[in-house]
Amino acid sequence: MSIPQSGGGPIERHEQLAEYLADGCKPKEDWRIGTEHEKFGYCKDTLKPLPYAGERSILAVLEGLRDGHGWAPLTEGDNLIGLTKDGANISLEPGGQLELSGAPLETIHETCDEVNAHLRDVKDIADKIGVGFIGLGAAPIWKHEDMPLMPKGRYKLMDGYMQQVGTMGTTMMRRTCTVQVNLDFSSEADMVQKLRVALALQPVATALFANSPFLDGRPNGHKSWRARVWRDLDADRTGMLPFVFEEGFGFEAWVEYALDVPMYFVYRNGEYINALGMSFRDFLKGELPALPGETPTLSDWADHLTTIFPEARIKKFIEMRGADGGPWRRLCALPAFWVGLTYDQSALDAAWDLVKGWDAETRDALRVAASEQGLQAKVNGISMHELAREVVAISESGLKARHKPGAGGLVPDETHFLNALKDSLDSGKVPADELLERYNGAWGEDLSRIYGEFAY
Repeated sequence: MSIPQSGGGPIERHEQLAEYLADGCKPKEDWRIGTEHEKFGYCKDTLKPLPYAGERSILAVLEGLRDGHGWAPLTEGDNLIGLTKDGANISLEPGGQLELSGAPLETIHETCDEVNAHLRDVKDIADKIGVGFIGLGAAPIWKHEDMPLMPKGRYKLMDGYMQQVGTMGTTMMRRTCTVQVNLDFSSEADMVQKLRVALALQPVATALFANSPFLDGRPNGHKSWRARVWRDLDADRTGMLPFVFEEGFGFEAWVEYALDVPMYFVYRNGEYINALGMSFRDFLKGELPALPGETPTLSDWADHLTTIFPEARIKKFIEMRGADGGPWRRLCALPAFWVGLTYDQSALDAAWDLVKGWDAETRDALRVAASEQGLQAKVNGISMHELAREVVAISESGLKARHKPGAGGLVPDETHFLNALKDSLDSGKVPADELLERYNGAWGEDLSRIYGEFAY
Protein backbone atom coordinates (compact mmCIF):
# COMPACT_ATOMS: atom_id res chain seq x y z
CA MET A 1 0.00 0.00 0.00
CA SER A 2 1.17 3.49 -0.79
CA ILE A 3 2.03 6.55 1.20
CA PRO A 4 0.40 9.87 0.16
CA GLN A 5 1.58 10.92 -3.30
CA SER A 6 3.09 14.17 -4.51
CA GLY A 7 1.74 14.54 -8.02
CA GLY A 8 1.39 18.27 -8.56
CA GLY A 9 -0.99 21.22 -8.52
CA PRO A 10 -4.54 21.88 -9.73
CA ILE A 11 -6.07 19.92 -12.59
CA GLU A 12 -7.35 22.53 -15.04
CA ARG A 13 -7.55 20.42 -18.22
CA HIS A 14 -8.69 16.83 -18.75
CA GLU A 15 -5.54 16.27 -20.80
CA GLN A 16 -3.42 16.64 -17.68
CA LEU A 17 -4.57 13.22 -16.47
CA ALA A 18 -2.95 11.40 -19.40
CA GLU A 19 -0.04 13.82 -19.43
CA TYR A 20 0.69 12.83 -15.84
CA LEU A 21 1.16 9.21 -16.99
CA ALA A 22 3.10 10.21 -20.09
CA ASP A 23 5.52 12.20 -17.94
CA GLY A 24 6.85 8.80 -16.85
CA CYS A 25 8.36 8.17 -20.31
CA LYS A 26 12.15 7.93 -20.09
CA PRO A 27 14.97 7.15 -22.52
CA LYS A 28 16.26 3.62 -22.15
CA GLU A 29 19.48 4.73 -20.47
CA ASP A 30 17.36 6.14 -17.64
CA TRP A 31 15.26 3.03 -17.03
CA ARG A 32 15.45 1.82 -13.47
CA ILE A 33 14.26 -1.09 -11.31
CA GLY A 34 12.20 -0.61 -8.14
CA THR A 35 11.61 -3.76 -6.11
CA GLU A 36 8.99 -4.01 -3.35
CA HIS A 37 8.45 -6.85 -0.95
CA GLU A 38 6.29 -7.50 2.09
CA LYS A 39 6.84 -9.85 5.02
CA PHE A 40 5.05 -11.00 8.16
CA GLY A 41 6.45 -10.26 11.60
CA TYR A 42 5.79 -12.49 14.61
CA CYS A 43 6.84 -13.02 18.22
CA LYS A 44 9.32 -15.90 18.34
CA ASP A 45 8.02 -17.43 21.58
CA THR A 46 4.27 -17.26 20.89
CA LEU A 47 4.33 -17.26 17.07
CA LYS A 48 1.64 -14.56 17.22
CA PRO A 49 1.61 -11.61 14.81
CA LEU A 50 3.15 -8.34 15.93
CA PRO A 51 0.91 -5.60 17.33
CA TYR A 52 1.53 -2.03 16.31
CA ALA A 53 2.90 -0.87 19.68
CA GLY A 54 4.69 -2.49 22.61
CA GLU A 55 8.02 -4.03 23.54
CA ARG A 56 7.78 -6.54 20.69
CA SER A 57 5.95 -4.71 17.95
CA ILE A 58 6.04 -3.14 14.52
CA LEU A 59 6.67 0.21 16.19
CA ALA A 60 9.71 -1.21 18.01
CA VAL A 61 11.11 -2.46 14.69
CA LEU A 62 10.55 0.90 12.99
CA GLU A 63 12.13 2.75 15.90
CA GLY A 64 15.10 0.37 15.84
CA LEU A 65 15.65 0.95 12.14
CA ARG A 66 15.28 4.70 12.64
CA ASP A 67 17.65 4.92 15.57
CA GLY A 68 20.15 2.23 14.63
CA HIS A 69 20.27 2.25 10.84
CA GLY A 70 19.81 5.84 9.79
CA TRP A 71 16.24 5.84 8.49
CA ALA A 72 14.19 9.06 8.68
CA PRO A 73 10.67 8.82 10.16
CA LEU A 74 7.36 9.14 8.31
CA THR A 75 4.44 9.91 10.59
CA GLU A 76 0.67 10.15 10.41
CA GLY A 77 -0.62 12.17 13.32
CA ASP A 78 1.31 10.96 16.34
CA ASN A 79 2.04 7.54 14.84
CA LEU A 80 5.28 6.42 13.21
CA ILE A 81 4.00 4.62 10.12
CA GLY A 82 7.06 4.44 7.84
CA LEU A 83 10.68 5.31 7.16
CA THR A 84 12.69 6.73 4.29
CA LYS A 85 16.35 6.65 3.24
CA ASP A 86 18.32 6.99 -0.01
CA GLY A 87 15.25 6.91 -2.25
CA ALA A 88 13.70 3.86 -0.52
CA ASN A 89 10.73 3.64 1.85
CA ILE A 90 9.69 1.21 4.55
CA SER A 91 5.94 1.19 5.06
CA LEU A 92 3.24 -0.75 6.87
CA GLU A 93 0.63 -2.89 5.21
CA PRO A 94 -2.79 -3.03 6.90
CA GLY A 95 -2.14 -6.11 9.06
CA GLY A 96 1.36 -5.03 10.10
CA GLN A 97 3.22 -6.56 7.17
CA LEU A 98 6.51 -4.69 6.77
CA GLU A 99 7.19 -3.51 3.22
CA LEU A 100 10.38 -2.30 1.61
CA SER A 101 9.72 -0.09 -1.42
CA GLY A 102 13.16 -0.02 -2.91
CA ALA A 103 14.95 2.88 -4.55
CA PRO A 104 15.01 3.07 -8.38
CA LEU A 105 18.23 1.22 -9.23
CA GLU A 106 20.03 0.42 -12.48
CA THR A 107 20.79 -3.30 -12.12
CA ILE A 108 19.50 -6.43 -10.43
CA HIS A 109 22.86 -6.63 -8.64
CA GLU A 110 22.08 -3.31 -6.95
CA THR A 111 18.49 -4.18 -6.15
CA CYS A 112 19.54 -7.51 -4.64
CA ASP A 113 22.20 -5.77 -2.55
CA GLU A 114 19.45 -3.44 -1.34
CA VAL A 115 17.17 -6.36 -0.41
CA ASN A 116 20.01 -8.14 1.39
CA ALA A 117 21.00 -5.04 3.35
CA HIS A 118 17.39 -4.41 4.33
CA LEU A 119 16.79 -7.95 5.54
CA ARG A 120 20.06 -7.89 7.52
CA ASP A 121 19.05 -4.63 9.20
CA VAL A 122 15.55 -5.91 9.99
CA LYS A 123 16.98 -9.14 11.41
CA ASP A 124 19.42 -7.16 13.55
CA ILE A 125 16.55 -5.27 15.19
CA ALA A 126 14.21 -8.27 15.29
CA ASP A 127 16.75 -10.51 17.05
CA LYS A 128 17.24 -7.89 19.76
CA ILE A 129 13.55 -7.81 20.66
CA GLY A 130 12.67 -11.47 20.13
CA VAL A 131 10.72 -11.25 16.90
CA GLY A 132 11.11 -12.80 13.47
CA PHE A 133 10.03 -12.15 9.91
CA ILE A 134 8.94 -14.63 7.27
CA GLY A 135 8.22 -14.38 3.55
CA LEU A 136 5.00 -16.12 2.52
CA GLY A 137 2.11 -15.22 0.24
CA ALA A 138 -0.48 -15.68 2.99
CA ALA A 139 -0.41 -15.96 6.77
CA PRO A 140 -0.50 -19.73 7.32
CA ILE A 141 -2.13 -19.96 10.76
CA TRP A 142 -3.36 -16.58 12.00
CA LYS A 143 -7.07 -15.80 11.88
CA HIS A 144 -8.49 -12.49 10.74
CA GLU A 145 -9.12 -11.45 14.33
CA ASP A 146 -5.48 -12.15 15.24
CA MET A 147 -4.25 -9.47 12.83
CA PRO A 148 -4.26 -5.90 14.16
CA LEU A 149 -5.19 -3.10 11.77
CA MET A 150 -2.37 -0.57 11.56
CA PRO A 151 -3.16 3.03 12.60
CA LYS A 152 -3.36 4.58 9.14
CA GLY A 153 -6.44 6.51 8.03
CA ARG A 154 -6.34 4.97 4.58
CA TYR A 155 -6.68 1.47 6.03
CA LYS A 156 -9.53 2.34 8.36
CA LEU A 157 -11.57 3.56 5.39
CA MET A 158 -10.64 0.61 3.19
CA ASP A 159 -11.40 -1.97 5.87
CA GLY A 160 -15.10 -1.17 6.04
CA TYR A 161 -15.49 -0.67 2.30
CA MET A 162 -13.82 -3.98 1.46
CA GLN A 163 -16.54 -5.81 3.36
CA GLN A 164 -19.19 -4.29 1.09
CA VAL A 165 -17.69 -5.00 -2.35
CA GLY A 166 -16.25 -8.52 -2.15
CA THR A 167 -15.64 -11.42 0.18
CA MET A 168 -11.84 -11.39 0.47
CA GLY A 169 -10.78 -7.76 0.73
CA THR A 170 -10.03 -7.82 4.43
CA THR A 171 -8.11 -11.08 3.99
CA MET A 172 -5.96 -9.36 1.37
CA MET A 173 -5.34 -6.43 3.68
CA ARG A 174 -4.36 -8.36 6.78
CA ARG A 175 -3.17 -11.78 5.70
CA THR A 176 -1.30 -11.60 2.37
CA CYS A 177 2.15 -10.51 1.19
CA THR A 178 3.62 -9.95 -2.27
CA VAL A 179 6.85 -9.16 -4.05
CA GLN A 180 6.62 -6.89 -7.07
CA VAL A 181 8.80 -4.82 -9.36
CA ASN A 182 8.24 -1.39 -10.87
CA LEU A 183 9.65 -0.79 -14.36
CA ASP A 184 9.93 2.09 -16.81
CA PHE A 185 8.77 2.69 -20.37
CA SER A 186 10.13 4.99 -23.09
CA SER A 187 6.94 5.95 -24.92
CA GLU A 188 3.23 5.27 -25.10
CA ALA A 189 3.81 2.45 -27.59
CA ASP A 190 6.46 0.92 -25.34
CA MET A 191 4.11 1.15 -22.35
CA VAL A 192 1.35 -0.58 -24.33
CA GLN A 193 3.55 -3.51 -25.38
CA LYS A 194 5.01 -3.92 -21.90
CA LEU A 195 1.64 -3.73 -20.15
CA ARG A 196 0.11 -6.30 -22.49
CA VAL A 197 3.01 -8.68 -21.92
CA ALA A 198 2.86 -7.98 -18.19
CA LEU A 199 -0.83 -8.79 -17.89
CA ALA A 200 -0.69 -11.87 -20.12
CA LEU A 201 2.27 -13.36 -18.26
CA GLN A 202 1.32 -12.53 -14.67
CA PRO A 203 -0.09 -16.08 -14.34
CA VAL A 204 3.40 -17.44 -15.07
CA ALA A 205 4.80 -15.30 -12.25
CA THR A 206 1.95 -16.44 -10.00
CA ALA A 207 2.77 -20.08 -10.74
CA LEU A 208 6.56 -19.77 -10.35
CA PHE A 209 6.32 -17.77 -7.12
CA ALA A 210 3.29 -19.56 -5.62
CA ASN A 211 3.94 -19.69 -1.89
CA SER A 212 0.63 -19.61 -0.03
CA PRO A 213 -0.85 -23.11 0.22
CA PHE A 214 -2.04 -22.66 3.83
CA LEU A 215 -4.70 -20.59 5.58
CA ASP A 216 -6.24 -20.93 9.02
CA GLY A 217 -3.71 -23.62 9.93
CA ARG A 218 -4.34 -26.08 7.11
CA PRO A 219 -3.95 -26.56 3.35
CA ASN A 220 -6.36 -24.40 1.39
CA GLY A 221 -6.41 -26.30 -1.92
CA HIS A 222 -4.41 -23.68 -3.82
CA LYS A 223 -0.74 -23.17 -4.55
CA SER A 224 -1.28 -19.39 -4.32
CA TRP A 225 -4.11 -18.47 -2.00
CA ARG A 226 -3.01 -14.85 -2.28
CA ALA A 227 -3.82 -14.96 -6.00
CA ARG A 228 -7.19 -16.57 -5.16
CA VAL A 229 -7.94 -13.71 -2.76
CA TRP A 230 -7.39 -11.11 -5.48
CA ARG A 231 -10.02 -12.76 -7.67
CA ASP A 232 -12.82 -11.96 -5.21
CA LEU A 233 -11.85 -8.64 -3.72
CA ASP A 234 -13.43 -5.78 -5.68
CA ALA A 235 -14.29 -6.30 -9.34
CA ASP A 236 -14.18 -2.55 -10.02
CA ARG A 237 -10.44 -2.33 -9.40
CA THR A 238 -8.91 -5.78 -10.00
CA GLY A 239 -8.46 -8.29 -12.80
CA MET A 240 -6.76 -8.86 -16.14
CA LEU A 241 -8.13 -5.77 -17.95
CA PRO A 242 -9.14 -7.05 -21.40
CA PHE A 243 -9.50 -3.46 -22.68
CA VAL A 244 -5.70 -3.14 -22.57
CA PHE A 245 -5.53 -5.57 -25.51
CA GLU A 246 -8.00 -3.61 -27.64
CA GLU A 247 -6.87 -1.57 -30.63
CA GLY A 248 -6.13 2.02 -29.73
CA PHE A 249 -5.24 1.40 -26.09
CA GLY A 250 -2.97 4.05 -24.59
CA PHE A 251 -2.65 6.54 -21.76
CA GLU A 252 -6.08 8.08 -22.41
CA ALA A 253 -7.79 4.68 -22.28
CA TRP A 254 -6.15 4.07 -18.90
CA VAL A 255 -7.42 7.45 -17.71
CA GLU A 256 -10.98 6.55 -18.71
CA TYR A 257 -10.69 3.22 -16.87
CA ALA A 258 -9.24 4.86 -13.75
CA LEU A 259 -11.95 7.53 -13.70
CA ASP A 260 -14.55 4.78 -13.45
CA VAL A 261 -12.87 3.12 -10.46
CA PRO A 262 -14.73 4.28 -7.32
CA MET A 263 -12.70 6.47 -5.00
CA TYR A 264 -11.50 5.60 -1.51
CA PHE A 265 -10.40 8.94 -0.07
CA VAL A 266 -9.00 12.41 -0.54
CA TYR A 267 -5.89 13.32 1.46
CA ARG A 268 -5.95 16.80 2.98
CA ASN A 269 -3.74 18.33 5.68
CA GLY A 270 -2.61 14.97 7.02
CA GLU A 271 -6.15 13.54 7.10
CA TYR A 272 -7.89 10.94 4.94
CA ILE A 273 -11.34 12.25 3.99
CA ASN A 274 -13.92 9.56 3.30
CA ALA A 275 -14.80 9.49 -0.41
CA LEU A 276 -15.72 5.80 -0.53
CA GLY A 277 -17.54 4.85 -3.70
CA MET A 278 -17.55 8.42 -5.00
CA SER A 279 -16.54 9.43 -8.52
CA PHE A 280 -13.33 11.13 -9.59
CA ARG A 281 -15.32 12.40 -12.59
CA ASP A 282 -17.56 14.29 -10.17
CA PHE A 283 -14.45 15.53 -8.35
CA LEU A 284 -13.18 17.03 -11.63
CA LYS A 285 -16.45 18.96 -11.91
CA GLY A 286 -16.31 20.20 -8.33
CA GLU A 287 -19.22 17.94 -7.40
CA LEU A 288 -17.58 15.47 -5.02
CA PRO A 289 -19.96 15.04 -2.05
CA ALA A 290 -17.02 14.77 0.34
CA LEU A 291 -15.57 18.15 -0.78
CA PRO A 292 -18.35 20.15 -2.45
CA GLY A 293 -17.07 22.89 -4.72
CA GLU A 294 -13.46 21.71 -4.55
CA THR A 295 -11.62 20.32 -7.57
CA PRO A 296 -8.70 17.86 -7.49
CA THR A 297 -4.98 18.32 -7.81
CA LEU A 298 -2.57 16.03 -9.63
CA SER A 299 -1.58 14.75 -6.18
CA ASP A 300 -5.20 13.60 -5.74
CA TRP A 301 -4.99 11.88 -9.13
CA ALA A 302 -1.74 10.20 -8.13
CA ASP A 303 -3.35 9.01 -4.88
CA HIS A 304 -6.37 7.67 -6.77
CA LEU A 305 -4.11 5.67 -9.11
CA THR A 306 -2.69 3.86 -6.06
CA THR A 307 -6.17 2.50 -5.24
CA ILE A 308 -6.42 0.48 -8.48
CA PHE A 309 -5.27 -3.13 -8.06
CA PRO A 310 -5.22 -5.12 -11.35
CA GLU A 311 -2.60 -7.78 -12.02
CA ALA A 312 -0.38 -5.10 -13.58
CA ARG A 313 -0.96 -1.37 -13.47
CA ILE A 314 0.51 1.87 -14.73
CA LYS A 315 1.28 5.07 -12.90
CA LYS A 316 4.44 6.81 -14.13
CA PHE A 317 5.83 3.28 -14.42
CA ILE A 318 4.46 -0.27 -14.67
CA GLU A 319 3.94 -2.42 -11.58
CA MET A 320 4.11 -6.23 -11.89
CA ARG A 321 1.75 -7.51 -9.18
CA GLY A 322 1.25 -11.26 -9.65
CA ALA A 323 3.77 -12.91 -7.31
CA ASP A 324 3.55 -14.18 -3.74
CA GLY A 325 5.97 -12.97 -1.11
CA GLY A 326 8.64 -15.55 -0.57
CA PRO A 327 12.10 -16.69 0.48
CA TRP A 328 15.22 -14.58 0.19
CA ARG A 329 16.38 -15.86 -3.24
CA ARG A 330 13.07 -15.16 -4.93
CA LEU A 331 13.02 -11.55 -3.85
CA CYS A 332 15.83 -11.04 -6.38
CA ALA A 333 14.41 -13.52 -8.92
CA LEU A 334 11.18 -11.57 -9.44
CA PRO A 335 12.79 -8.34 -10.71
CA ALA A 336 15.23 -10.40 -12.79
CA PHE A 337 12.33 -12.28 -14.38
CA TRP A 338 10.54 -9.11 -15.50
CA VAL A 339 13.60 -7.04 -16.37
CA GLY A 340 14.79 -9.81 -18.66
CA LEU A 341 11.41 -9.90 -20.39
CA THR A 342 10.87 -6.17 -20.81
CA TYR A 343 14.15 -4.23 -20.83
CA ASP A 344 15.53 -5.81 -24.02
CA GLN A 345 13.47 -5.22 -27.16
CA SER A 346 14.19 -8.61 -28.72
CA ALA A 347 13.07 -10.37 -25.55
CA LEU A 348 9.97 -8.17 -25.27
CA ASP A 349 9.06 -8.93 -28.89
CA ALA A 350 9.54 -12.66 -28.26
CA ALA A 351 7.34 -12.49 -25.17
CA TRP A 352 4.63 -10.65 -27.09
CA ASP A 353 4.81 -13.18 -29.93
CA LEU A 354 4.21 -15.88 -27.33
CA VAL A 355 1.00 -14.35 -25.96
CA LYS A 356 -0.50 -12.13 -28.66
CA GLY A 357 -2.80 -14.87 -29.95
CA TRP A 358 -4.48 -15.50 -26.58
CA ASP A 359 -7.99 -14.26 -26.01
CA ALA A 360 -9.32 -12.82 -22.76
CA GLU A 361 -10.82 -16.15 -21.72
CA THR A 362 -7.45 -17.89 -22.05
CA ARG A 363 -5.69 -15.21 -20.02
CA ASP A 364 -8.32 -15.44 -17.28
CA ALA A 365 -8.22 -19.23 -17.26
CA LEU A 366 -4.43 -19.19 -16.89
CA ARG A 367 -4.77 -16.80 -13.95
CA VAL A 368 -7.18 -19.14 -12.16
CA ALA A 369 -5.22 -22.29 -12.96
CA ALA A 370 -1.92 -20.76 -11.81
CA SER A 371 -3.47 -19.97 -8.45
CA GLU A 372 -4.85 -23.46 -8.02
CA GLN A 373 -2.22 -25.71 -9.58
CA GLY A 374 1.01 -23.76 -10.01
CA LEU A 375 3.29 -25.29 -12.61
CA GLN A 376 0.94 -28.27 -12.96
CA ALA A 377 -1.75 -26.07 -14.55
CA LYS A 378 -3.02 -26.83 -18.05
CA VAL A 379 -5.34 -24.50 -20.00
CA ASN A 380 -6.58 -24.96 -23.57
CA GLY A 381 -3.61 -27.14 -24.45
CA ILE A 382 -1.16 -24.78 -22.75
CA SER A 383 1.08 -26.44 -20.17
CA MET A 384 2.06 -23.92 -17.51
CA HIS A 385 5.31 -25.80 -16.91
CA GLU A 386 6.32 -25.60 -20.56
CA LEU A 387 5.09 -22.04 -20.89
CA ALA A 388 7.14 -21.03 -17.85
CA ARG A 389 10.18 -22.76 -19.32
CA GLU A 390 9.82 -20.70 -22.52
CA VAL A 391 9.24 -17.47 -20.63
CA VAL A 392 12.24 -17.92 -18.32
CA ALA A 393 14.40 -18.70 -21.36
CA ILE A 394 13.26 -15.45 -23.00
CA SER A 395 13.99 -13.58 -19.76
CA GLU A 396 17.44 -15.11 -19.59
CA SER A 397 18.17 -14.03 -23.15
CA GLY A 398 17.07 -10.51 -22.27
CA LEU A 399 19.34 -10.38 -19.22
CA LYS A 400 22.27 -11.63 -21.28
CA ALA A 401 21.62 -8.95 -23.88
CA ARG A 402 21.58 -6.26 -21.17
CA HIS A 403 25.08 -7.41 -20.17
CA LYS A 404 25.08 -5.73 -16.76
CA PRO A 405 28.08 -7.14 -14.84
CA GLY A 406 28.26 -7.27 -11.06
CA ALA A 407 30.73 -7.95 -8.25
CA GLY A 408 33.27 -5.64 -9.80
CA GLY A 409 33.02 -7.38 -13.16
CA LEU A 410 33.45 -10.90 -11.80
CA VAL A 411 29.81 -11.75 -12.57
CA PRO A 412 29.24 -11.17 -16.30
CA ASP A 413 25.49 -10.46 -16.23
CA GLU A 414 22.28 -10.79 -14.20
CA THR A 415 21.19 -14.24 -15.38
CA HIS A 416 22.17 -16.06 -12.16
CA PHE A 417 19.29 -14.33 -10.38
CA LEU A 418 16.99 -16.65 -12.34
CA ASN A 419 18.56 -19.77 -10.80
CA ALA A 420 15.78 -20.19 -8.23
CA LEU A 421 13.25 -20.27 -11.05
CA LYS A 422 15.35 -22.69 -13.08
CA ASP A 423 15.45 -25.00 -10.06
CA SER A 424 11.65 -24.97 -10.01
CA LEU A 425 11.50 -25.70 -13.72
CA ASP A 426 13.89 -28.64 -13.31
CA SER A 427 12.01 -30.12 -10.36
CA GLY A 428 8.50 -29.10 -11.34
CA LYS A 429 8.06 -27.78 -7.80
CA VAL A 430 7.47 -24.22 -6.67
CA PRO A 431 7.74 -23.09 -3.02
CA ALA A 432 4.14 -24.11 -2.30
CA ASP A 433 4.88 -27.68 -3.39
CA GLU A 434 7.89 -27.84 -1.08
CA LEU A 435 5.85 -26.49 1.84
CA LEU A 436 3.10 -29.04 1.27
CA GLU A 437 5.63 -31.86 1.12
CA ARG A 438 7.06 -30.86 4.49
CA TYR A 439 3.61 -30.38 6.01
CA ASN A 440 2.50 -33.85 4.91
CA GLY A 441 5.89 -35.40 5.70
CA ALA A 442 8.53 -34.27 8.18
CA TRP A 443 6.29 -31.74 9.91
CA GLY A 444 3.56 -34.27 10.62
CA GLU A 445 0.96 -31.58 9.81
CA ASP A 446 2.44 -29.33 12.51
CA LEU A 447 2.33 -26.02 10.64
CA SER A 448 4.01 -24.10 13.47
CA ARG A 449 7.30 -25.48 12.19
CA ILE A 450 7.11 -23.21 9.17
CA TYR A 451 8.34 -20.26 11.26
CA GLY A 452 11.53 -21.85 12.46
CA GLU A 453 12.45 -23.26 9.08
CA PHE A 454 11.45 -20.43 6.74
CA ALA A 455 12.08 -17.21 8.68
CA TYR A 456 14.52 -14.71 7.17
